[in-house]
Amino acid sequence: MKDFSYVYILESMAPQGGYYVGLTENLESRLAKHNAGAVPHTAKFRPWRIKTAVAFRDRSQAAAFEHYLKSPSGRAFAKKRL
Repeated sequence: MKDFSYVYILESMAPQGGYYVGLTENLESRLAKHNAGAVPHTAKFRPWRIKTAVAFRDRSQAAAFEHYLKSPSGRAFAKKRL
């Protein structure tokens, strides 16, 4: 969808790969970059799949939610609820 910012949680399908939280305006393109190895932080844990994506019309709210999900309480919230 156009005019949205997405906060996404990726789940690694590699053994012991874990999760990654990010922010983008183009979810499909960003996932393709993660899976192509173009993102250094996630390259060694490929392949990735989208676990959760939340759309925001306000980019600043999306950035605040991403920041929260990267905090200890946000990680606990995501693990339990998302």
